[in-house]
Amino acid sequence: MEIGGFDLNKKCLIIAELSANHGGKLETALATIKAAKKAGADAVKLQTFTPDTITLDSDKDYFLINNGSLWDGRNLYSLYEEAHTPWSWHQALFEAAKEEGLICFSSPFDKTAVDFLENFNVPAYKIASFEIQDIPLIEYVANKGKPIIISTGIATEEDIKLAVETCREAGNNEIVLLKCTSSYPAPVELANLNTIPDLKTRFKVEAGLSDHTKGTLVPTISVAVGAKVIEKHFILDKAIGGPDVEFSLDPEEFRNMVDSVRAAESALGEATYELDEKVQKNRQFARSLFAVEDIQEGDVFTAKNVRSIRPGYGLHPKYYKEVLSRVAAKHIEKGTPLSFDLIKS
Repeated sequence: MEIGGFDLNKKCLIIAELSANHGGKLETALATIKAAKKAGADAVKLQTFTPDTITLDSDKDYFLINNGSLWDGRNLYSLYEEAHTPWSWHQALFEAAKEEGLICFSSPFDKTAVDFLENFNVPAYKIASFEIQDIPLIEYVANKGKPIIISTGIATEEDIKLAVETCREAGNNEIVLLKCTSSYPAPVELANLNTIPDLKTRFKVEAGLSDHTKGTLVPTISVAVGAKVIEKHFILDKAIGGPDVEFSLDPEEFRNMVDSVRAAESALGEATYELDEKVQKNRQFARSLFAVEDIQEGDVFTAKNVRSIRPGYGLHPKYYKEVLSRVAAKHIEKGTPLSFDLIKS
């Protein structure tokens, strides 16, 4: 599967999530994209919504956040007003990403956002965790025929099944499900990374991670269980503040994560029993059969004068029992590796 020409079979796609980390300034957003490239990101992701396309401007209790999160006491409309990326910025952001050689796409939150993003020929779409139940939106996105990445942060198995079926019924089988814990920041013990390979096998899709934990441990480990996509919130400088700063990585932290992920990929390698040239050379330090005493011609080989020791220049230890009770064909000096020409047939 490819996203914007990036082959997920070759290595993990690492996405820097801009989210609200622009602080309301276009110049900050542009600088963040450049910094994401330097920090090793393969892609940058935006969020395309307005307060009016995602909620209502209402003071009713329904629209007040009161669930023990970072944003308790906030009104949804005012939070999304602060967090949204102005649509008028998108052209400049997509151009900046292209200049940096970054894949750029977005999470649309309604059909008008999808229509708007189609103007930029986006290579993929992302469905945010809280939109996984918006089946009409998923169907509309899936019909665009592009890879669709879906976060599962609040989803039950039935939610995920319905979302995947909706994509497939629209003729779109290019699906990536991201294990996500919709807690901000998310505790490491709730990461449940073993869900990643289960998502892949259960739903026959590619799988990855959308991470809200602090630090880089969880995304690094995710590679070992099969993550093909890693999404992490990225901020130019934590002094900018904002709604997502608590679970975002700055450039140095993000670079550390990228380096750790790539090292983990390198360490995983592939299933093989072929020996590297360097390892092959080190086989000389393996055990083999040696004369550990002077042995005269005609003497019987015994456990006293023959042993399996390092290095590996003598006969393979598998011949030990065969050698015992046979006799020397010539004088053998202590410290000589045994070979069949030293043994009478």
